[in-house]
Amino acid sequence: MPRKNYIYNPKPIFNPPQNKRKISKFIFYAMKKASEIDVARSNLNYTLLPIDPKTGNVLPRFRRLNEHRACAMRAIVLAMLYYFNINSNLVEASIEKLADECGLSTFSDSGNKSITRASRLINEFLEPMGFIKCKREKSISMSNYIPKRISLTPMFFMLFDISESKIKNYLSSPTKFFQKPKIQEKKMFISFSDMEIISQLDEKSARKKILNALINYYSASQLTKIGPKGLKKKIDIEYNNLCKLYKKK
Repeated sequence: MPRKNYIYNPKPIFNPPQNKRKISKFIFYAMKKASEIDVARSNLNYTLLPIDPKTGNVLPRFRRLNEHRACAMRAIVLAMLYYFNINSNLVEASIEKLADECGLSTFSDSGNKSITRASRLINEFLEPMGFIKCKREKSISMSNYIPKRISLTPMFFMLFDISESKIKNYLSSPTKFFQKPKIQEKKMFISFSDMEIISQLDEKSARKKILNALINYYSASQLTKIGPKGLKKKIDIEYNNLCKLYKKK
């Protein structure tokens, strides 16, 4: 295979399952922030010292993010947030599940699945950089170890500008983020699956889709208050965010 084609699915995107998981307002907020900021190009990726999780020593020779790994990181950060349980501080999904839903799993000609692309990103970058912590637990009935349990660190949230103090504030006020949402907050403005569809459209069609989503999201009275200029501004913002997220040109 030519070197330029050695990566399967060079632009992975997180696609949540059809049976949508109920997420808290905090996670919704965090996912929105992570969608608006290029987490793969955060200054943290270049300023933090990578630490060997086994020895605690600084890794002098360390593989930074190339573009393919950067694309994988953008997808898996959203997936980890989607499956993150605030109370247990655990990502409630296996690495295989994360790989499958981010398009990072590959299959050989004989049909064997590989999740190496996701596991290497976790083992060789996210964990040494201190964004996550991983733990393996030995199975009682088996001689091997069950898949890693992943927890998110405050540094993970700093990738998209959520500080540790802000996290503590959220966690100390659980009712604020688990209260029954208001009518206009019951649905997402644009679902992540719809984002992917819109990202494939030309600019005119994409803006029209965003406009329709805004019309469905806001009530008639709210749209009147927003006005034509405000609506255009919101469309511009959402379209620009989509362009940044999916590198749309």
